[in-house]
Amino acid sequence: MSQAQKLPVIYVRGFAGGQSGIDSAVADPFLGFNAGSTHIRIGPDNKPSFYQFESPLLRLMVDEGYQLLVQGNQETYLDTHAEVPAHTIWIHRFYDPSASTWGGTPKEFRVEDAAQDLLELIDELRAKAHVDRVHLVAHSMGGLICRCLLQKLLPERGIEPTARVAKLFTYGTPHGGISFDVGFGMLERLRDAIGINGADIFGRERMYQYLTPGATPGAEPPGNWDPRAMPADGEPFAFPRRQVFCLVGTNPGDYDVAHGLSSAAVGPRSDGLVQIDNAYVPGAFCAYVHRSHSGRYGLVNSEEGYQNLRRFLFGGLKVESALVRYRLPEEENTVWQAEVGLSIRGLQIVMHERSSDQWCPIQLDGDTPSGADDERAVPLVSTFLCENLASPNGAGALRYALHLRVLSLRERDNGFLDFRDHIERTADFDDILIVDVSGDAGVPALRATWNSDIVGPISDYRPAGLELADDDPASGRWISYIPLPESTTTILGEDARIRLAVSDWS
Repeated sequence: MSQAQKLPVIYVRGFAGGQSGIDSAVADPFLGFNAGSTHIRIGPDNKPSFYQFESPLLRLMVDEGYQLLVQGNQETYLDTHAEVPAHTIWIHRFYDPSASTWGGTPKEFRVEDAAQDLLELIDELRAKAHVDRVHLVAHSMGGLICRCLLQKLLPERGIEPTARVAKLFTYGTPHGGISFDVGFGMLERLRDAIGINGADIFGRERMYQYLTPGATPGAEPPGNWDPRAMPADGEPFAFPRRQVFCLVGTNPGDYDVAHGLSSAAVGPRSDGLVQIDNAYVPGAFCAYVHRSHSGRYGLVNSEEGYQNLRRFLFGGLKVESALVRYRLPEEENTVWQAEVGLSIRGLQIVMHERSSDQWCPIQLDGDTPSGADDERAVPLVSTFLCENLASPNGAGALRYALHLRVLSLRERDNGFLDFRDHIERTADFDDILIVDVSGDAGVPALRATWNSDIVGPISDYRPAGLELADDDPASGRWISYIPLPESTTTILGEDARIRLAVSDWS
């Protein structure tokens, strides 16, 4: 299992608001990428427990050997050095020209200007680090600046985006804009018309202008335009969506107290500022974590965010899991949902979590496949394997736990939920797939067992028996199908399987 190449990492921060917010933001030398935390919600009685997360900035330096070359002034350092190492971290300080604290007249902030400055920083690093590309890591609006670069600026200059950027990771970026659960659209129209503190950049019209090649000021989007969408693979100047990872927050309750009004307006199905459905690019990798947009329980300063970031940037293998070949019972007025969670041995957090309690279960399609060969797939979770993260106690193997629950909701003829036979928080199927991964030279060796088949604690379990076989050697990726326990036959059918697909990610 080989690791991905170490490339320069550029961090792009989020929206600061008005002048006072901008002035406050530029006072931070690392614009929030250095913010850690000491709180994690795993304690008894739902009380915060002490957990020291050092910050993604420090952890990349400690875990991956990255360097921070500021020495008083990042820009001056670059100007006075002909070469810099590739494994370095850089901060895109796009708000500096708009701050009033340096003296002079602040420059009005524009997404397009920030994207142009980002391109200049990338080209300087490419030349001085002797690399072709960089990694972009962005929080909130920073992801829109990166997309402006990838979708508008580079195509308008005839430059392939993949010639400048290797991977894009976004924390809580409003890829679909910011909308509200109240006001019937009036709040959005008022925001976009007045543009208070520049917040109109999260509206459809302004997003269309800075995300679309050739779009001019005042241009209006077509009625079917989706701001979340990036050009499909194969289209001219398309940045591959599979090189994008979106971390989605599902906890509005812990958003900063000062943002309580925003959290109430956006609604519960959000991270407190960005609604779940607006926080990802369709076709990109995603992970859902129970974290807020910012604050002490925020996405950026979380172990969950960092572990997903590290594996996406530096993992050697990509593992994708899906529920396939399932057939739901043909019952009228019944809706089926799946809940999933991904945990990794040695980590004190859940890497990915979609549940009804957090407003983001997976909705299962009740349509029956048309034939026996129809492998309808419902993606469950994708993750990335880092060889150097294998547990020494597991004989060099990585151990993952995929928690799968299937639940049914029944409706009456009038459309209301029927609770007569309902038992709250009780799943029709609930089990955990324990997957042990090892291998050499990029060739995976996997064993998988359902928790219901393990006798005793999972921590004492040692994988035995034959390794999973590659069921499709001609596909160019390693694929294996794992039958579900017999108890699911009447729910998901006899042919239901968990499909694991492993491919090179280095």
